[in-house]
Amino acid sequence: MALYVQKFGGTSVGSIERIGVVADKVKSFRDQGHDVVVVVSAMSGETNRLLALASEISKKPTPRELDALVSTGEQVTIALLSMALNERGCPAKSYTGGQIKILTDSAFTKARIQHIDVDSIRSDLKTGKVVVVAGFQGVDPEGNITTLGRGGSDTTGVALAAALSADECQIYTDVDGVYTTDPRVEPRARRLDKITFDEMLEMASQGSKVLQIRSVEFAGKYNVPLRVLSSFTEGRGTLISLEDEDPMEQPVISGIAFNRDEAKITVLGVPDIPGVASRILGPVSAANIEVDMIVQNIASDKTTDFTFTVHRNDYDKVLKVVEQVAEDLGAREVKGDNTICKVSIVGVGMRSHAGVASKMFDTLAAESINIQMISTSEIKVAVVIAEKYLELAVRSLHSAFGLDSEPTEE
Repeated sequence: MALYVQKFGGTSVGSIERIGVVADKVKSFRDQGHDVVVVVSAMSGETNRLLALASEISKKPTPRELDALVSTGEQVTIALLSMALNERGCPAKSYTGGQIKILTDSAFTKARIQHIDVDSIRSDLKTGKVVVVAGFQGVDPEGNITTLGRGGSDTTGVALAAALSADECQIYTDVDGVYTTDPRVEPRARRLDKITFDEMLEMASQGSKVLQIRSVEFAGKYNVPLRVLSSFTEGRGTLISLEDEDPMEQPVISGIAFNRDEAKITVLGVPDIPGVASRILGPVSAANIEVDMIVQNIASDKTTDFTFTVHRNDYDKVLKVVEQVAEDLGAREVKGDNTICKVSIVGVGMRSHAGVASKMFDTLAAESINIQMISTSEIKVAVVIAEKYLELAVRSLHSAFGLDSEPTEE
C-alpha cells in the first residue's frame, strides 16, 4: 500500500462529467488499497469569473477580500468531488485550506506556506476515507483566508505530500508529461520518462508552463517525487526526482525551453564608473519590474553599453523609467526591442560534457540566427534571438542534440 497525493487542475475538473472521471480515477487507486489525498483547483474559468466580478465592484479591491472571494472556487470543487466519490461507494471528506490548517504568512494573493497540520488527514485515511483538499489557499495566523498565487494548487499538493511523507505526488494536467520541448513548435518532441528537479526548475524558469516554479522548488527541497500525468489518457507520465547517481546515465540535454514574452532595453554610452549598474537597475527594481538577463560591454572611450531583458508586459513602463535614468547619467541613447525571445537548452549532462554551448552556437549560426545575448548556469545555456526565428531555432537545436530520437534501451 502506498500513499499518493493527487492534484487535479481546473481543466481536469472543468465540468460535472470531468469531475466524474476524476472520481473514477481516484476510486481505482483506493480500490487497489492505496491511501489517497486529492488536491483540486477551481473549475476552469471560475477564478477568472470571480476576478471579473471583483473588478466590476472595485478597480483595486483590497487583497484580503480578493483572497476571500477567489478561494470559494476551490470550495465548490472539493464538495462536488467528495459527493461524486461518495456516490461511487468511496468514502470521502472535503477540507478547505483553513479547515486542515494550511498555515501561511499574511501576504495576501501570494502567500507562502509555513506549516501544515496533517493530523485530521491521517485520522481520515486510517478510517479508509479519501481526503479532498482545496488547493491554492490557506489561512494566516489571524485566521484570514489567504491564497498562494496563480498555479498555487501545485504547491499545495507538493506541500501536503511533503508533510505526509507521501510516496509520490501526482500532478494531473491536460498533457501526459514533460516533453523535450513544446510539441506545438516541434512535432517530434518526445515525452520524457524522467527528469531531475534541477532540470525541471530550469525549464520552468525559462518558459516551460507544465508546473509552477514554486512547486518544483518545494519538491526538490523536501525530496518529494513528482509525477506529471494526463487526466484524460492513461500512461506513466514523467517522474521528476533527484539526479541519478551514475552521471553516465544522464543525457547531455534533456529539453529545450523558450519564452516569447521577452523585451530588451539597451542604454548606450553610459559612463564607465562604479555603481552605474545599480543606478540603472535600482529605479527599475523600485518600479517592481523583474530583470532577467544582463550584459555590459565596455568601450575604449571609457563608456559602457548596458543591456537587460524584462517581461514584455513591462516594456513600455521600463522604457520610461530608464529614459529618465539615462538622462540623469548623461548616456548617449536608450534603445528598446520587444520583438525578441529567449531559447534555452537544459540538461544536467552538461556538467560532464564539454562543448555543449559551442554546439548550440554553431547550430544557430548554420541557420543564420544571430545571438543577441547569452546567459549560462551549470545546467543551462540561454540565448536571446529575434522572435521571428524562435521556431526554427527550437527545431534545429532539438535535432542537433538528438532529442528527436528515442533513448537507447539498456
